[in-house]
Amino acid sequence: MSALHSIEPNVGRCIRDVHHEKSVLSNATRIRYTSYYLPALFLSWARRMLGLLAPGSRREFLSVGGLSALGLAMPSLLKANTKATTKPAKNCIVLFLLGGPPQHSTWDPKPSLPAEMRCPFGPTATATPGIQIGSLFPHLAKQSDKLCFLRSVSTGDNAHSSSGYAMLTGVAHSPLNAENVSKGAPNDWPTIGGLLRKLRGDSAGLPASVRLPHHIFNTDQSVWPGQDAGFLGKSADPWLFRCDPASPKFQIPEFTLGADVPAKRLLDRQGLLSQMEAGFHAHEEKYGQNIGQAFNLLTSPRAQRAFDLSQEPARLREKYGSHQFGQSCLLARRLIEAGVSLVQVNWYRGADEPPDNPCWDTHTDEANRLKNVLAPTLDQTLAALLIDLEDRGLLDDTLVVTMAEFGRTPKFNVRGGREHWGNVFSIAMAGGGVKGGRAVGASDAQGALPKDGKVTPADVTATILHVLGHAPDTEIHDALNRPVPASRGEVIRGVW
Repeated sequence: MSALHSIEPNVGRCIRDVHHEKSVLSNATRIRYTSYYLPALFLSWARRMLGLLAPGSRREFLSVGGLSALGLAMPSLLKANTKATTKPAKNCIVLFLLGGPPQHSTWDPKPSLPAEMRCPFGPTATATPGIQIGSLFPHLAKQSDKLCFLRSVSTGDNAHSSSGYAMLTGVAHSPLNAENVSKGAPNDWPTIGGLLRKLRGDSAGLPASVRLPHHIFNTDQSVWPGQDAGFLGKSADPWLFRCDPASPKFQIPEFTLGADVPAKRLLDRQGLLSQMEAGFHAHEEKYGQNIGQAFNLLTSPRAQRAFDLSQEPARLREKYGSHQFGQSCLLARRLIEAGVSLVQVNWYRGADEPPDNPCWDTHTDEANRLKNVLAPTLDQTLAALLIDLEDRGLLDDTLVVTMAEFGRTPKFNVRGGREHWGNVFSIAMAGGGVKGGRAVGASDAQGALPKDGKVTPADVTATILHVLGHAPDTEIHDALNRPVPASRGEVIRGVW
């Protein structure tokens, strides 16, 4: 009897166990179980089976296609096993342009399109021969040697909430095109900052991942899913610092003690709290860790210095811009210097944002919004950040990702704006070993669909993890303690 025949009973037993386990799950959990857990379960089974076989039988098992009987081809299992070609980056700054920038006016201009589709401002040549970007970005055009433009990103989702969830987590929302949705299973995959905090842990009195200056929300104040650690638990949540760093009296509330709470009284309260926690059970351990870290932040000179923008020269602050987005990005640079692994800077959404086209959500009057508000702010700040990181010797160690939830429709609407478009859009990467001066992937002639090298949100997450030294298939565990890969995407080829 061949080795293959001898393991057939084990195959049947594995499949029966899977069917039994699925039968006791709820419908919602069963969907997630089928999508995420079965491949990992079968892979684990295959490894166990291979371990029982002699070397020659293992080759027989693979050559005959033992795994293909389970629908798992070897290339699909090995494709995420990409070896790093450069040393891993230490840090990541994500600039999230909430609302959805128009690809035609930013990183993927189409000057030959008719007037009802093309950007009215036209393209501009960059410092890189053959690469053009929107003419409203003259400073970034000069920094093109640092930038890699990904022009074929696609979520297939036209809703802020659900498409944003996909870009923040690398996992499609269920269902697609769902607006103003709440977080929770089955849409509880951890955001990239949550993954990093879980994989790296905290150090130097600061969390590994930080979000600022506020969370992302819709006009009805509903908060997008995909901004926390999801099933990894609150101990892995990226910390959210609500702040307005461009304000004259900028302070982080988390670092501000009341007038009636001097440092000694704070320490006394911490001691009392520690005594009260002494009787807590083991499952309260993470709670205690979070409380302890909060006290450390209140009393840590290093953490307080990281948030003190007054230490920056006035001229440098001016280069970043006196607006909230610019000062938030400067704050992000200070945080990575202090030891934070990932800082996500969300485009500032203040009370004065127009309700019909807030932030980059240009449903109306797109040309004026781009020319007078959006493009100058991004152009100034991103260029300043890249130059500053390079001058400090931090650019090679810091991946900078500029992205959003989706792009805009190829054609203008009757109000001079563009609608939501997740079928294809562009993002940009720099630093962290990124090969600048190139465009990866391509959209079609109208900028409506991917033409070459389609990139999914999962690929974006996998690439960020890869650059930061974590294999995309690094095993994490969900709320039921089942092993799942951190990302099912592929590292984007051509970026390094």
